[in-house]
Amino acid sequence: MMIRKQLGNRIRELRKEKTDLSQEAFANSINMDRTYYSSVENGERNISIINIKKIADGLNVSLSELFDGIDKY
Repeated sequence: MMIRKQLGNRIRELRKEKTDLSQEAFANSINMDRTYYSSVENGERNISIINIKKIADGLNVSLSELFDGIDKY
């Protein structure tokens, strides 16, 4: 599985676990465009570290927790 897809799946998993928000509501809460955020969760976006940090902060997790379980290359 590609790293983008793995990260997207992990972000989706954490969003559902840590919040009761839809993709749209979560994207709005972190000041991110809904379609951009959706493409991140779907593994279609090569996301910048700045936006990864924004998502981690919105989920109230550390960067290491966000990447926990994602295969190493």
